Amino acid sequence: MSDIFWWVIFPYASLIIMVLGLLYRFAFRQLTWAAPSTEFFEKKWLRFGSPLFHWGVIFAFFGHIMGIVVPMKVYEVLGVSDQLYHMGAVYGGSLAGIVMIAGLIILLIRKMVFDPVRVHATFADFYSVIALLIIAGVGTYMTIFGNFTPEEFDYRSAIGPWFRSLFVLNPQYELMTNIPLIFKVHTLLGFGLFASIPFTRLIHFYSIPVGYPARAPQQYRSRAQYKKESS
Repeated sequence: MSDIFWWVIFPYASLIIMVLGLLYRFAFRQLTWAAPSTEFFEKKWLRFGSPLFHWGVIFAFFGHIMGIVVPMKVYEVLGVSDQLYHMGAVYGGSLAGIVMIAGLIILLIRKMVFDPVRVHATFADFYSVIALLIIAGVGTYMTIFGNFTPEEFDYRSAIGPWFRSLFVLNPQYELMTNIPLIFKVHTLLGFGLFASIPFTRLIHFYSIPVGYPARAPQQYRSRAQYKKESS
């Protein structure tokens, strides 16, 4: 019964909360959808922490897509051997995780040390950074240390099919029964984070700025300089 709860009920409940929360916030609180910039309060730490976090999470996201969403048969058809995939997953995943963790640590310290940033930060802001830091830490640990042990676990043969089975409404929860505990923790933390997205600034993840590169630049003029020219 516990397996059904954790690997069927809990994932579906998390996804339903996320979808309903996104719809509600878009319909009734659309002005709060974006993540307001705190660059006015502090720039130096943000200049390093934000790019590190965003680049790390982007590569980690696509790494999860390649490892969990894409079936193993696709790689076999493409001629990608298990050894080649393994090397890419270990080195690429480790680098993405380390970069992401470094960015999150910088952002967390920034929120705690600089008074203007800390005053304007909410509980949800701290929760988002700390939750992401824990999830990234567990994932990076699995990637670096879990792949160099004699009992190496191939998540593509269990977690991947289980995850895909959720979306065809035929959850194969039995696949998650005997996987290592740390993989279970990482998976459950991930779904818990999905459920919290509508209530945090992580919601701007769903506002990917596709048209940003083609957008005309915004021009700003100093008000002090404008007054000087007018006088």
